[in-house]
Amino acid sequence: QVRLVESGGGSVQAGGSLRLSCATSGYWISSNHMGWFRQVPGKDREGIASIYSGNIITHYADSVKGRFTVSADNAKNQVYLQMNSLKPEDTAMYYCAAARAGSGYLIESLRPTNYRYWGQGTQVTVSS
Repeated sequence: QVRLVESGGGSVQAGGSLRLSCATSGYWISSNHMGWFRQVPGKDREGIASIYSGNIITHYADSVKGRFTVSADNAKNQVYLQMNSLKPEDTAMYYCAAARAGSGYLIESLRPTNYRYWGQGTQVTVSS
């Protein structure tokens, strides 16, 4: 059974940093795409970062490019999202997601529908 568990969310002031972690079980991240998404009430889920750790290929949404960094520890089967220079508009529930096992590299890696497994989310709140 595949399980994803996010941690590291919290409340910070604008300009601050947080590091989110996604621990996986029953899943090998090294040959599959992993993604980070966020959602605020009433809006669609937004893909913000992805990593294909087999070749360490990353993609970012324009809204976070240059501020957020996604990384992976294949040995631990964990994925991370380092978030710097946080802004109030980054406030959202953040989700980790894993693609269907064996799907390989995803061309549209920030599209939520390309991911099969989801964590429960961790809240990030940025105050001005």
